[in-house]
Amino acid sequence: MSEPFVIAVDGPAASGKGTIAHRLGEAYDMPVLDSGLLYRAVGVLAARKGIDFDAVAEVTAVARALTADVLGDPAFRTREAGEAASRVAIHTPVRLALREMQQAFARRPGGAVIDGRDIGTVIAPEAPAKLYVTAAPEVRAGRRWKQLKVQGEAVTFEEILDDIRKRDARDGGRADSPMRPADDAVLLDTSEMTIEQATDAARRIVEAARARWERS
Repeated sequence: MSEPFVIAVDGPAASGKGTIAHRLGEAYDMPVLDSGLLYRAVGVLAARKGIDFDAVAEVTAVARALTADVLGDPAFRTREAGEAASRVAIHTPVRLALREMQQAFARRPGGAVIDGRDIGTVIAPEAPAKLYVTAAPEVRAGRRWKQLKVQGEAVTFEEILDDIRKRDARDGGRADSPMRPADDAVLLDTSEMTIEQATDAARRIVEAARARWERS
């Protein structure tokens, strides 16, 4: 047990992985990193500078300059930020620029919970606990639509569903796509679950992984 106990929570947009990750963090008293927030920040900051999302070198420079102290900006939680994140995250140099920050978080002595798309495959491939949280596109769109309505954003369910489908195609349509489960990840389909049920299921998965880790 020389390595910290890391919980990797991967999955597509609006699958529930963020909420599950934060609840696991509370349950195990571990810090939580929403890696998607890093990409949202890069996308929003690039847009503010007038940088085209396809200008890889310029977007990568934004990623390299990113610091944790700016992550509290509420603009990073909007629908537009989610779309921007999906646009910049497809660039390998951007992902490489943000990798060190995420891996440093995973090396914290007391362990950590990290959610994203490539945590179990790239950021923390040795993580003892790996979950891949998913749900049907229509379910995920409904969740995101309700979330954005609470935030005061005027958007229709159909628009969000279209966003979800486009992001899935963009994220998963390449051979080097970051959005794939690790070979040893446990699949958790939350389509028919409440968040309480999904959290309970996630805790059972983590408890089983923790028992194996403690025996190793």
